[in-house]
Amino acid sequence: MGSPPRARNELQTLAAEIAACRACPRLVAWRERVAGEKRRAFRDWDYWGRPVPGFGDPEAWLVIVGLAPAAHGANRTGRMFTGDRSGDFLYAALHRAGLASQPTSVRRDDGLALRGAYVTAPCRCAPPENRPAPEELARCAPFLDRELALLAGGKVVLALGAIAWSALLAHVRRIGRPFAREPRFAHGARVRLPGGAWLLGSYHVSQQNTQTGRLTPAMFDAILDDAARLAATPSGS
Repeated sequence: MGSPPRARNELQTLAAEIAACRACPRLVAWRERVAGEKRRAFRDWDYWGRPVPGFGDPEAWLVIVGLAPAAHGANRTGRMFTGDRSGDFLYAALHRAGLASQPTSVRRDDGLALRGAYVTAPCRCAPPENRPAPEELARCAPFLDRELALLAGGKVVLALGAIAWSALLAHVRRIGRPFAREPRFAHGARVRLPGGAWLLGSYHVSQQNTQTGRLTPAMFDAILDDAARLAATPSGS
């Protein structure tokens, strides 16, 4: 793998390619429609309205994989999990774990920095009803493959939800290291990936989960603690 400066530069190049992508007509139409119509609370915002690149530390030991940008969250702000309740929950937890410089994520220029963590998604555009189609995930997959290859220091990949888990298993197949029997998603599920990193599962940090108590701050803190323990486990163990 390349040196950290090289990885940083290549991630920046990849981010520019992601932001310029127009491969999925349905997603292009939806993200731009939302950006034009806006939500009343954000009528003074200049919506991003484009695909959203990953965000974080190029030397991250923890890579967090979500689902897709929220229509009035990252599709508005241009940064993963920024400007919505899911991001409020996620970054507050990362701050408690010492992985984020502040507990809030409001806009791209708010000063937030991640230390040891990187956040990305298998779908880069806000999809209608938060449901990307299989063919849309397939078109986006090369971006995730390239991103994960550049994040050479990643020791734990945290999948937020079953779609992220499936996307990561698909990534493993694409790089020629498939499981003989693929592990099933569950909150707290963990499995060693063929390259030595750990795959860890968590319920998604969506409002649907956090407001109903299916996922609590204590539960997610425990997942991050587990991730730190797994990262400290020797690769041969």
